[in-house]
Amino acid sequence: MAAGLGPLLLLLPLAAAVYEDQVGKFDWRQQYVGKLKFASLEASQGSKKLIVSTEKNVVAALNSRSGEILWRHVDKGTPEGAIDAMLIHGQDAITVSNAGRILRSWETNIGGLNWETSLDTGSFQAAGLVGLQDVVKYVAVLKKAAISLHYLSNGHQKWVEHLPESESTQYQLLYSRGTGVIHVLGIVPQSHLNILTFSVEDGEITKQIRVAAPWLKSLNGACSVVGEAVLVCVDMDTHSLYVCSLETEQEMKQIPLQSLDLEFVDGFQPRILATQPSVISASRAQFFLQLSPSHFSLLQYKHGLLSHLRDFQQAALVSFATTGEKTVAAVLTCRSELESLTCSNQTYNINLYLVETGQRLLDTTITFTLEQSGAKPQQLYIQVFLKKDDSVGYRALVQTEDHMLMFLQQPGKVVWNREESLAEVVSLEMVDLPLTGAQAELEGEFGKKADGLLGMFLKRLSSQLILLQAWTAHLWKMFYDARKPRSQIKNEINIDNLARDEFNLQKMMVMVTASGKLFGIESSSGTILWKQYLRNVRPGSSFKLMVQRTTAHFPHPPQCTLLIKDKETKMSFLYVFNPIFGKRSQVAPPVLKRPILQTLLLPIMDQDYAKVLLLIDDEYKVTAFPATKNVLRQLEEIAHSIFFYLVDAEQGKLSGFRLKKDLTTEESWEVIIPTEVQRIVTVKGKRSNEHVHSQGRVMGDRSVLYKSLNPNLLAVVTESMDTHHERTFIGIYLIDGVTGRIIHSSVQKKAKGPVHIVHSENWVVYQYWNTKARRNEFTVLELYEGTEQYNATAFSSLDRPILPQVLQQSYIFPSAISAMEATITERGITSRHLLVGLPSGAILSLPKALLDPRRPEIPTEQSREENLIPYSPDVQIHAERFINYNQTISRMRGIYTAPSGLESTCLVVAYGLDIYQTRVYPSKQFDVLKDDYDYVLISSVLFGLVFATMITKRLAQVKLLNRAWR
Repeated sequence: MAAGLGPLLLLLPLAAAVYEDQVGKFDWRQQYVGKLKFASLEASQGSKKLIVSTEKNVVAALNSRSGEILWRHVDKGTPEGAIDAMLIHGQDAITVSNAGRILRSWETNIGGLNWETSLDTGSFQAAGLVGLQDVVKYVAVLKKAAISLHYLSNGHQKWVEHLPESESTQYQLLYSRGTGVIHVLGIVPQSHLNILTFSVEDGEITKQIRVAAPWLKSLNGACSVVGEAVLVCVDMDTHSLYVCSLETEQEMKQIPLQSLDLEFVDGFQPRILATQPSVISASRAQFFLQLSPSHFSLLQYKHGLLSHLRDFQQAALVSFATTGEKTVAAVLTCRSELESLTCSNQTYNINLYLVETGQRLLDTTITFTLEQSGAKPQQLYIQVFLKKDDSVGYRALVQTEDHMLMFLQQPGKVVWNREESLAEVVSLEMVDLPLTGAQAELEGEFGKKADGLLGMFLKRLSSQLILLQAWTAHLWKMFYDARKPRSQIKNEINIDNLARDEFNLQKMMVMVTASGKLFGIESSSGTILWKQYLRNVRPGSSFKLMVQRTTAHFPHPPQCTLLIKDKETKMSFLYVFNPIFGKRSQVAPPVLKRPILQTLLLPIMDQDYAKVLLLIDDEYKVTAFPATKNVLRQLEEIAHSIFFYLVDAEQGKLSGFRLKKDLTTEESWEVIIPTEVQRIVTVKGKRSNEHVHSQGRVMGDRSVLYKSLNPNLLAVVTESMDTHHERTFIGIYLIDGVTGRIIHSSVQKKAKGPVHIVHSENWVVYQYWNTKARRNEFTVLELYEGTEQYNATAFSSLDRPILPQVLQQSYIFPSAISAMEATITERGITSRHLLVGLPSGAILSLPKALLDPRRPEIPTEQSREENLIPYSPDVQIHAERFINYNQTISRMRGIYTAPSGLESTCLVVAYGLDIYQTRVYPSKQFDVLKDDYDYVLISSVLFGLVFATMITKRLAQVKLLNRAWR
């Protein structure tokens, strides 16, 4: 009976809960919203929130005092969740999403959904609030072929009307000013304008005007409505403005701009920026005309006359804002004596101007400075309010090119900032922190025999004195902090006091974001210690981050190399920097004149202990970095053992190459996968820093089943081109990267992606969707040599006559997967766990033993001896296995794992829209004493034993003496 209970006990989930006082002790989470698309700042001095919607399909409210997220709603990450428009009225935020198919209303105080309604299909063009008799009651949605009006209170549709001539006319603008009508503007490019007037009450077209405009190609940006429903358009070819009343006129009036001494810049499309403070009143008669990227003019069209109010020659951004009856224009300019678009000193001014006169308001200047390596401002939002003395005060929200948000108040205080580019991390590495001064001094004792015996002895003495001094200072700090309340103890981490801790749990996280910004983040607290923006990175570029030299080679600084590849031109360049301080390295990387196809980080080093990076271009030529004489000599010696592979997914080709002594390459193998049948989805190798502790598994009969540990093995995943659910399939190929030999291939019929795969040690785990059973499944492959090893001393792909034994098994998983990774430790002794990121934002720590292909259906004596869990087709999700308890990660894209100085501990970083860092203990903390370890008890027992030993010894001596006197 006892033997039968063993496997059942193994099935019970291990408790992995967190106590309340442990929350946030070893983990942290940072939440983001992404790059702003729309933003609304409440126009009151005591306002506490900003309502934003972003390019990451997020609607959120930010605390204007601290920048923290008050509430957040994350929609689908696909184009279906894209937010097309956002309108604010009172305490409601109206959003249009999914290309105009969904209309929602949010309660801005708590983020609750007031209502949601579905709209008819059609290309979304514009949306606007509609007022009637001084009350805003409706929201209008304009699409390519129809306009619909909805009640603001419940979202119900009041009416919908089709637009005439919608096949040839592009309807792009709608306008309402509380007069009971809605104007819809459409254009037939280079022909004429259609101006439709709809009645708010029943949707009837009350007026339809056709206005000739053969010079106009589009309304967006080039046209806007100002004043009493007057359409103003700009034409670059004639250097003129055209005006037309939407209610009375039937032709456009041309106003040449030469009379105002305004000139356009060739190649720049001018824009008009107008403002309508309230939807139940007319627009302002004043508007901005943008003549060049940095030239704006404030104009006024009133009573049929165009006047020039003020010219802004070096303005980077402009914005309108209204409070009460006052409307102001905010202008952001570079504070530089030189007229330059780059703004070399990165210092900017924001000034307010009255729109009626163009006069600058006194004491309204905000001055702020961006980092020298930072980006230029890209968006400006203003929050204006009236002070008690009726003067205008304001705060400003600035978004830069690198997606940083800054909230400013007068005279230039940065209230808070948010690094929203971290919502899109694309590459991540963890680097060990440097040694302390005392540790570095101790390291310097070794390897200097030339100092002689006396010199080494004196150096050891001085090192010990430095260590004693550091220990005394540490004790004094502990004693000093013990006398303070816990809330007053500051353990601020900055770049100056960074040092490696005793167990190497604190590391530097180097993150690369899609906007081209690099971050250095301290892993134990999430503090951003440095950041660097790469200006010449274009959107859509791909990145590969490599650590060439770690902090282990004191006094040489650590070195990271980032390879940036442009998506359009395919050209690449290298950026070399210090990962601890973020400073650009003085080492000059090679100039890459050809597109790079593959990179290879070799184990050989130059004289400064930097690993050699091989770059293979599209002509199969090799560039070494660094390329010193010592490196080239080492490359010639080991060239015969350097192999690499290339993948051409479009042609379905995998090619293997070897390096010659003259640093040329030669193709050694090729595998063709027919692209008309299947396509290559991913190619996964093993991690270079992975250690395998056990080379085999002890069987129940005491024999050893040896693992097939091929470091050159590639796992190639393919997916069928036929998407029919009966014919679709997933293929897996295990290919030796040196010889091109296909070790194993298998096909999962009636399966499709997305496929997530982990390749480690002698096993491969991948997940897919079973179209027949309509469920997610895991398949695990394990490779073994058998009960005898072919070569126990060295491995060579060229000398492997026998194919390994492949064991395969599939399991049902009750959820989809967002990301998957395996834990890794310093020596590989700890059990491996799979970290599975779920769409819910949870991270499941799944023991690899649950995905063992050798799990028996019927337990035997030998399987019990091996502690094999009886086979069950289901892998259940237990909440106790969630390593992030309630700290969910929205839209998770990846999981990164790194070893620590403790064999039991693995460091984990999950990233997506949020970033989460924690530690996991797959085999529990077998090498660390527990927090509740009773030091007092064990010390008392030891002292008691010592004392008892001394007394017993004395009594024994007295007894022997008495016996001798008898």
